[in-house]
Amino acid sequence: MKLLSNIFIPLLFVLPFLSCSSDTKTLEERLQVVLDESIEDIDGRGTSAAVIMPGKPIWKGVAGISHDTISISPDMFFAIGSITKNFVATLTLKLAEEGKLSLDDSLHNWLPAYPHVDSTITIRQLLNHSSGIYMFWSNERIWDDLRKDRTKVWTPEEVLSYIKGPYNFAPGEGFRYSNTNYLLMAMIIEKATGSNLSTEFRKRFWQPLGIENAYLSIEEEIPDNLAHVFGDNFNDDGSVQDLTYLPRASHESITYGSAGLFMTAEDLAVWCHALFEGKVLQPRSLEEMLEFREIGFGRKNRGIGLGVERFVKRMSSGETALGHGGANIGTSASMVHLPDHHISVVVMINSFNHDCSQAIRTDLITTVLKENNVIGIIPYFDFIPWGVMMIAGALFIAIALALWILRKRKKRSQ
Repeated sequence: MKLLSNIFIPLLFVLPFLSCSSDTKTLEERLQVVLDESIEDIDGRGTSAAVIMPGKPIWKGVAGISHDTISISPDMFFAIGSITKNFVATLTLKLAEEGKLSLDDSLHNWLPAYPHVDSTITIRQLLNHSSGIYMFWSNERIWDDLRKDRTKVWTPEEVLSYIKGPYNFAPGEGFRYSNTNYLLMAMIIEKATGSNLSTEFRKRFWQPLGIENAYLSIEEEIPDNLAHVFGDNFNDDGSVQDLTYLPRASHESITYGSAGLFMTAEDLAVWCHALFEGKVLQPRSLEEMLEFREIGFGRKNRGIGLGVERFVKRMSSGETALGHGGANIGTSASMVHLPDHHISVVVMINSFNHDCSQAIRTDLITTVLKENNVIGIIPYFDFIPWGVMMIAGALFIAIALALWILRKRKKRSQ
């Protein structure tokens, strides 16, 4: 009996990592704790989140402050930034289903020639950022001109005049994230439909899915119940002010096609779930969206599809996770779908703090996976290879201790 105790007592140091939590809180309470603790610990201002799980109503949670003493509420709108690209890519695939365009169409099929834009680039290469086109934000002159008149509505042609050469790489030969790709895509969509993005979004997406809280800036009036945002308004002077209702037409028009949507967390979660559960696109179109270019190696490996990313595995305990992240003036947002478990998670915060929004996202996913008993026993690492390595290490230590104790006892008995 003493031998058994000598062997297994050391395992007490390992068992806390291998055992499940005895937390008696409900799942909803534990999800709320994630929001409350993250906002307090990671320098966030306020957050709104939503989670969709099989067989359960949509969970909505909020924490923190919008402004003054006004708390964040679930009906508040947040700018979702580059998550807008996912909607533009989905709309493009819908138009391809209808024969209005092809993903393999070259730019010269739709647009005139522009300096530093290779007209042989295809729509597919725009959508997966393999075009090699310069990112217009990288030209400091556009920021200087933006600050001169924040009420100006820029035309796409004006924005394209800030593109520089040379190309990052030949079309299709690499990956470089560029808002220019989605500005060009928006221009093609307008040509193909004879309409604009907001009209097509509302007709093809919002109305069929029952989404009532989604608006595209510049083309639509954004409701007043915005989560307030703060910053220096790109003045680079360290000042902090409430930017919520200050003029921003120049910024919003420059990012047309690549950003601009304002949504609630609940409706973005509804979109995310509908899209990746196959309720928006035909199966073949969704497959094309999810044909990923591999980026990075090992723990940094991720995939880039058409307006969608396959995230690194460490943020979802080794589970496959699809979606997109985004940011805008004073906001950071993320939408994630776990296809193997039919779970969708959306997080929005009203501060430009990706560390905070990503930490909330990861912790919400971890909490939901643990509830469904599908999480690896090392929840904050990739199960493969890090989880396996840690389990193997713990077992090796336990076996080594047991053998050492057996040898000592054998020597004493001789």
